[in-house]
Amino acid sequence: MGKEELMRKLEEKIKNCRKCPLWELRTNAVPGSGSYDAKVMFVGEAPGYWEDQKGLPFVGRAGKVLDELLREIGLSRDEVYITNIVKCRPPENRDPTEEEIKACSPYLDRQIDIIRPKVIVPLGRHSMRYILEKFGFPVEPISRIHGKTFEAHTLFGRIVIMPSYHPAAALYRPQIKEELRRDFKKLGGLLKGLS
Repeated sequence: MGKEELMRKLEEKIKNCRKCPLWELRTNAVPGSGSYDAKVMFVGEAPGYWEDQKGLPFVGRAGKVLDELLREIGLSRDEVYITNIVKCRPPENRDPTEEEIKACSPYLDRQIDIIRPKVIVPLGRHSMRYILEKFGFPVEPISRIHGKTFEAHTLFGRIVIMPSYHPAAALYRPQIKEELRRDFKKLGGLLKGLS
């Protein structure tokens, strides 16, 4: 079975999921979007209002920041894969709970297995914690480790993990936008080295 078919099946499962109470509040589940052959996978935390409305990740104001950062390093959404740990919107855009992450993270694990990215960029502290722990790395505050790289070895090869801030943080703090810019510049260099 090809990647396309595997992902379609997984997306159907996500859209019909009832593993945690968030399904009762959703307009749309948000599996993810982009290329199934992406070299780089961005993992946010959970959908917000606009994501829930449209069923697509990062389509609100934070999504515009992400698009701008991608453009600056010569990438488009079609070339990367963008998803979240939690696929349904928590009420009032609150942080996802441990229970929600636990219920939903097997979907993310499966997406990683199907896409087999060379680089994973967790955006924000919840996705950073989940991804680092999954691959056996110690977790530190995001302010200390954003932009640093970690090399994980998987059954399908090496994955570089490079945590960064969530683009939503840049909406209120210009300093964070500069940090994000630097991280993305580093990501651009990293991807050139992989091609």
